[in-house]
Amino acid sequence: MNNLDRAAAAIRRAPRVAVLTGAGISVASGIPDFRSAAGLWSRYDPLEYATLRAFRRDPRKVWRMLAEMLEVLEAARPNAAHRALVHLETAGVVQGIVTQNIDGLHQQAGSATVLEFHGGCRSLSCLGCGRRYTRGEARALGLPPPCGCGALLKPDIVFFGEMIPDGLFDASRRLTARCAVLLVVGTSAEVAPANQLPWIAKQHGATVVELNVEETQLTGTVTDIFVQGPAEATVHALAAAVSGE
Repeated sequence: MNNLDRAAAAIRRAPRVAVLTGAGISVASGIPDFRSAAGLWSRYDPLEYATLRAFRRDPRKVWRMLAEMLEVLEAARPNAAHRALVHLETAGVVQGIVTQNIDGLHQQAGSATVLEFHGGCRSLSCLGCGRRYTRGEARALGLPPPCGCGALLKPDIVFFGEMIPDGLFDASRRLTARCAVLLVVGTSAEVAPANQLPWIAKQHGATVVELNVEETQLTGTVTDIFVQGPAEATVHALAAAVSGE
C-alpha cells in the first residue's frame, strides 16, 4: 500500500478530519510563496514593508507593496486542491480548515469552515476610527485608500509582529485537538503559533498526514504519512481515493 492509499484509509476510518494549509496550496492558483525566488520578500524586506510599525511610520511606502500583493491575490482563482477540500467538507469528512494564507481562496472555492490565522485580504480597516471597508469599496478610493476620517486603510491581514485575531488560536487548537486525522497541506509549519497545531493534534492521538512538494521539518518528527507532490495533484488524488472514485 502506497502512502496515498494509507492516507485515504486513515481518513476513511477517522470520525473527524481537520486541515492546516499554507502557501503551497495556492501556488497553482498563480500566487508564489512569499519566501520563494519569485515571491514578494525577494524584492521587499518584510521588516521594512510588512510590520505594523512600518505601516504606521510610512503607510504610503508600505501601500506600494500592498498594491502589488493585492493585484496578484485578486487575479487568483481556486485550484484543484481547494476544490478537493470542498468536496471532502461537503461529504462530511473534513470538519474545518485552518489556513495561514490571506488569499481567501478556500472561501472562494466554497469551504464553509475556514479559520484564517493571518487574516484575509477581502476587507480593510481604518487604523484611526476602526471603520471596515470591502476590497471593492477601498479600490474606488484610490491608492493609498483613505478613510472618511482622514486616516489610511490597512488590509485586514496580520503583519509581522501583530497578534492573530482574538480567539482564533483557541478555535484552531480546539479543531485540531478533536480531529482523528490532521492534513498538513503546502506548509512546513515553521511560523508560530501555527507551528503548534500539528503537535497539538499528535498529542491528542491524531494521525498527521503531510502533503508537500518536499520533506520538511515535520516529516521526520510529527508526520505519520508523507505524500509527496504539488498540492493540486496530491489533494485531488487523496479526495478521489477517500471517495472511492
